[in-house]
Amino acid sequence: MNTYYWRRAAVVGILGVLFLGVVLRIDTVSAQTANDLAGTWTLVSSVTEQGGTKTEPYGPNAKGIMTVDANGHYVTVAMRAGLPKFASNNRTTGTPEENKSIIEGSIAHFGTLSVNEAGTVIILKIESATFANWDGSEHKWPFTITGDTLQFTVPAASGGGTATTVWKRAN
Repeated sequence: MNTYYWRRAAVVGILGVLFLGVVLRIDTVSAQTANDLAGTWTLVSSVTEQGGTKTEPYGPNAKGIMTVDANGHYVTVAMRAGLPKFASNNRTTGTPEENKSIIEGSIAHFGTLSVNEAGTVIILKIESATFANWDGSEHKWPFTITGDTLQFTVPAASGGGTATTVWKRAN
C-alpha cells in the first residue's frame, strides 16, 4: 500500500476519535447556561444528609416539578406522596397534626435563577418560599446536567443538612 493510503487512513482515524470524543462529551457536559435549564423538570429524588445520616425528606416516592422559563424565572414544588387530607376539607382550619405533616412534607419557592460564569453553580434569587426564611435570599447550588438529568446540591437545606436533588427533563 502506498503512503497516500496510510495518510488518509490516519486522518480518517483521528477525525473518528475526535468525533467520538465530542459525542461523548456532549452527554456529560457540566458547564451550562441558564438557557440549558429552561423547560419543565420532574422530581426523581431528594436525599438529605445530616450528621452522617441520609434521609428522604419527601419520602421514596416524592412528587415535584420545576419550571424554568427562557428569562430565568423559575418555580419549584416538592412534596411527599400521599400527604394527608384535612378532615375539615378547608386548608385554613387544619389540625396542628395536619398542618405539621404538610409543612414537613413539602416545599415550594419561586424567583429568578442564573448560572455562574463557569457554568457549574445555579444562583437562585428566591422571591418567596413556603419556608419564609428563604424569602428574598440568594442561594448558590452546585449542579450538573447529564443528558436529561439535572442534579443539584443544596448546601443548607431548609430542614437542615445538605440535600442532593435529582430531576428529569419532562419536555
